[in-house]
Amino acid sequence: MEKTFVMLKPDALQRHLVGQIISRIESKGYKITQYKSALLTEDLLREHYAHIVDKPFFPQVLEYMTSGPVLLMKVEGENVVLGIRKLMGATKFENAEPGTIRGDFALSTEANVIHGSDSVENAEIELKRFLD
Repeated sequence: MEKTFVMLKPDALQRHLVGQIISRIESKGYKITQYKSALLTEDLLREHYAHIVDKPFFPQVLEYMTSGPVLLMKVEGENVVLGIRKLMGATKFENAEPGTIRGDFALSTEANVIHGSDSVENAEIELKRFLD
């Protein structure tokens, strides 16, 4: 059984979208086997977003991701990494198709409601980082 990491970002919690998003994940047949709410620290976010720390927009990402609690989840199922990526939709707000989580709920590319691991290898790293 494949595992992936999914994070519902602060805007998902602030806008009371958690139930609708979890319903979509579970309706696909995936199982949420672990979850917790957390307030993310700057150090943890710098580790997670190491690939963009030096970008000019990183301070806005940091401000957004520390603006409230997030929901951290381990999700399991067959081909779950790819399946969750398809459910989420494109990262860029303007490219997210209607019917995807981001297409239906994201307000911008910055406030795009959800994160999901992009590979089995990264899922393992992110699950250890956020849930172990």
